[in-house]
Formats: sequence, C-alpha cells, structure tokens
Amino acid sequence: MTTIVTTINVNGIRAAVKHRSERNLGLIPWLRDTNSDHVLMQETRASEDQVAEALAPILDDGWFLSLNESSVKGHAGVAILSRSQPDKVRVGFGSSEFDDTGRYIEADFGSLTVASLYLPKGAADGDKRDAKFRFLDEFGEHLATLGRKRRGVVVGGDWNIAPTALDLKNAKGNVKSPGFLPEERAWVAGVLDSGWRDVARDLAGEVAGPYSWWSWRGKAFDNDSGWRIDYQLANKAMAATATKSWVDRAGAYDLRWSDHAPVTVEYA
Repeated sequence: MTTIVTTINVNGIRAAVKHRSERNLGLIPWLRDTNSDHVLMQETRASEDQVAEALAPILDDGWFLSLNESSVKGHAGVAILSRSQPDKVRVGFGSSEFDDTGRYIEADFGSLTVASLYLPKGAADGDKRDAKFRFLDEFGEHLATLGRKRRGVVVGGDWNIAPTALDLKNAKGNVKSPGFLPEERAWVAGVLDSGWRDVARDLAGEVAGPYSWWSWRGKAFDNDSGWRIDYQLANKAMAATATKSWVDRAGAYDLRWSDHAPVTVEYA
C-alpha cells in the first residue's frame, strides 16, 4: 500500500489559509488537492483553538489534527494532519528545555511513525547558536533511539540546516551563515551515518536542490536562489520503500502562500 507524506513550513497557519484565498489559493485549496496521507506542518504560530479554527474546512472533510503548540504565544508550533486517526501521539522528545517550545511531535499509524520537526534556526554565534546545538545534542539522542525501532519511521520538517553545498544556491557566500555552519552540516552527516536516509536526496541524486525555501525579498524565488532545508529522513526500513519525491513549487512568486514549498515523498 502506498503512503504519501508531505512536510511544509506554513509560516503561520492563519496567514497560510488567508494568503491568496481570494484567488482560491492558500493552504486549504492545496490540502484539498493533495493525495498525501500525512501532512507534517511547522511554524503554525497559533494556539490549538486557532489552528483548529483555521483548518476547520479540512477537519470537516474528515482529516485528523495532532498539535504541539509553543508556550510562547505566536511562536513555532508543529502539527500533523492525517487522513486516519493516530493510534498514539507523543509531544516533544523528552527534553526539559525544549518540549514546551512547539518544535516536535510524533504519531503512530499502524506500523508507521511520522514526526514533524521545526529545528531552531540558531545564529552564527551567541545564545541562539548555543541553544541550537543543545537542541541538536538532545534530539540526536532521540533520533538514535527512534531509528532502532522495528517499524517504519519518517521524520519530516524544517531542519534549518542545508546538508551540503548542493542544498543551497550560494554555498560559498554562506559558509558562516546559520543553517550552513560546518558544525551543523557535520551533525546531519552523523545522523545519516547512523542509518537514517535523506530520501529526497537519495532519489534526486547529486544535483543542485531541489530547493524548498526562498526569501520573500528581492528576486530569490524568480532566480531559484533557495535552500533545501525541508526534507524527510527515514529509517532504513522505510527509506527502502521510497519511490518518488517532489517539491510543490509555486508557478510564480505571487502564487505563493508560504516562503517554503511542500516537500512530498511517496513510499510504496
């Protein structure tokens, strides 16, 4: 049976629903068109009631919503939309520092676990950089445990790290930028060395992109000057079933409803 999983940073759930809605665009029409079984969302930036209100048309269609909102109002927040009710939902990954910041949620569906991650952006130095690396240390331990489970596992989200020079347009100009720091890329490499697979990269091969995020500013989108920071890591059992991956890039700048694009993987 085919399972289709999408990850998308919505850049504010209420804005994503309203954006371009007068042209029948935005998140709701996209969800009604998708064939995905599970949609992993990041940066909902709203309370549980506000997310449910924004997604009311989709929930009325029969989708199920699992949510981890941030304790900081209007900040972060992750969610899983699914066509079937999850068997179990777990909020956070056992971190006393980060579990209430709205950055991780996972759910079981039969023999499959899917998780939505919003990894901190960090900074080149200072407190935000240090906090990101504390997150990476703790979350890396969780991934090590999760990857050993005897079930299919997919962790999708906004990882806020471009793993290699193929994953951003201007690698040379960003070697000191958060999201492309050598230490960040080394962390991703270590995760992949432990057995997790970057399924979109495996399927695309050694090509530039395909990117999933473009700044709203300037001509970044028009010039495809983007970053591939949204991706799905699968454990060995699940990665072996991945058959196709694509980025649902808008056809033009004024058709976008987020600065990120949905990244989808089909698993057979």
